[in-house]
Amino acid sequence: MDAQSRGRADDIDPADQWVLNPNTGEYEMRLPPSAPQSGVPGPRKPPASDTDPSVLGATQPLGRSAAPGRPRPETPGAVLGATQPLGRSAAPGRPRPETPGAVLGATQPLGRSAAPGRPRPETPGAVPPPRRRRGAPAPEEPLPGRRGRRPAKKAAKGKKVLLWTGGAMAFVLVAGAGAAYFYIEHLNNNIASVSDDGASTGGFEKDKAINILLIGTDKRTGAGNEKYGDAGSVGHADTTILLHVSKDRSNATALSIPRDLIVDIPDCPTTQEDGSQKVIPGTPQTRFNTSLGQDDRTPSCTMRTVTELTGVKPDNFMVADFNAVKTLTSAVGGVEVCLGKDIDDPDSHLKLSKGNHTIEGEQALAFVRTRHSVGFGGDLSRIGLQQQFLSALMRKLKDNDTLTSPSKMLDLAEAGTKALTVDSQLSSIGKLKDLGLELGKLNTKNLTFATTPVIDNPAEKVPTTVVLNESSAPQVFDMIKNDVSFTAVKEKKKKEAAAVAARLKGTKAAASEVRVRIMNGGAVAGSAQETLSWLQVEEGVTKSENAGNAPAELAKTTLEYAPDQADQARRLADIMGLPGSAMKAGESVENAQGVPAMTLTLGKDFKGAGASQTTPAKAPADVDKSTADKVECAE
Repeated sequence: MDAQSRGRADDIDPADQWVLNPNTGEYEMRLPPSAPQSGVPGPRKPPASDTDPSVLGATQPLGRSAAPGRPRPETPGAVLGATQPLGRSAAPGRPRPETPGAVLGATQPLGRSAAPGRPRPETPGAVPPPRRRRGAPAPEEPLPGRRGRRPAKKAAKGKKVLLWTGGAMAFVLVAGAGAAYFYIEHLNNNIASVSDDGASTGGFEKDKAINILLIGTDKRTGAGNEKYGDAGSVGHADTTILLHVSKDRSNATALSIPRDLIVDIPDCPTTQEDGSQKVIPGTPQTRFNTSLGQDDRTPSCTMRTVTELTGVKPDNFMVADFNAVKTLTSAVGGVEVCLGKDIDDPDSHLKLSKGNHTIEGEQALAFVRTRHSVGFGGDLSRIGLQQQFLSALMRKLKDNDTLTSPSKMLDLAEAGTKALTVDSQLSSIGKLKDLGLELGKLNTKNLTFATTPVIDNPAEKVPTTVVLNESSAPQVFDMIKNDVSFTAVKEKKKKEAAAVAARLKGTKAAASEVRVRIMNGGAVAGSAQETLSWLQVEEGVTKSENAGNAPAELAKTTLEYAPDQADQARRLADIMGLPGSAMKAGESVENAQGVPAMTLTLGKDFKGAGASQTTPAKAPADVDKSTADKVECAE
């Protein structure tokens, strides 16, 4: 008896009675059990909904078939390479709804065939049903209402292996992606950050020079660190390095700032723990290390102090405490240092013999803290030791044994994110990764470690502090501000520098013949008038005038002139101390008298009337410096 004679033909498609026999792999007619008959059909029982296990990467149980005649709901889990349940067959005679899994390389279930007699809609990745061999008899159609009988077939062993392998691979891919996501979130949660309170540029940029302020504090928090004296330290700026990376990433300078340098600490707007703002008053003529910790000052205050001192505004900052030295050195498997003599320092707990040593953990911390046993026993001697240590750490980070070791890289990521406190612009693992990629472009032979030029404080009978060496420190700061390398310049750059310098060579007009308009393009207010007075009274440039503010601010001072004014331009550049890069060939502009004149625009770099604007091409001879590619032994 078929469905028509059972009285249920009103809503059942005969094709829906075909189901797949898992033993034979063929479709057979199978009718549902008879229900009690009545004259009036009763209401149909609503179909039970499928249980939805479709969370990320979840699949239906293997080998389970869908309910005949009922479309399966879309499964959100079937994305990013996940597959539909392996071995499940579609309902005969019903088109299968579009499955979101069939994107990005996902496939339809292997071995699934279409319902007999119904064309299946185009499905991405669908496998066509097997074709009958030419000449082979067509399969016998079973009579309606009777179950067909077919000899049982065993599923191919290769197909089973393929099904299980595909399912396992999908699980591994989804599980791996999930693990990576949770690990990145874990690293993000490791990172501690504080506000830069507007003291930075807003963060480094990939197409510009980079300035990162590295601050090492003497805070004794952490296991075992209380034994290093001054256990109650609020965490001063014990070690401070301004790391400048050139715009083209060909070179970098790490400039150490002595903690005992006398500086002016400016007023510091500071974000409090409750989110409120507080301005911490500045302190004139005090030790640099009190720019952090003292009076609740934060790293943003150290940033402002560095900007006040050097004229360089940092992009970001990183703060490391004692634990950072210990964990980072252990993460890379230790760093190699050299001693020119035996050292036994009870204060830092460093005890090492003369020669090369690989140090990590507590021993590495003792190495960077010792000062009484090296050089003159002061902070400047310790700076040299710390620079040697950082050089060794840079070499180890660039070493193939570190870069190709997954375990070391994971340990380094774990230690780095836990050990450092960064500004809010660097508070994600993605930003730290981007910065690491930029720093990774450096060659250690072009990374110069230098110390800010200082002299003993003449105001002290027994000097315990230092002050800037005014004859050489400004040159060092200018080199960093103007992106000048402390290492040997490449040949291409030498040629470019020579071409710029050539603009200054040639005949020079008399000062009385120089006609120039002076504009303020970002210099201190009043600079244009001050320069005008100086040129007219001191230098004899009487044909000059104050043309007011420039249309836009400029980072650097420029002198624009017409070709027939080149001799005037060379004379004014000589008087002003302008570099060849400041000279711009262009067109002259009429002055107030209607006579063609050059235009001098004072940029943000302008130092004042009479001060040379020329940036030194190399560091002063008295600057202590070394490159990161060389191993030097501490004495």
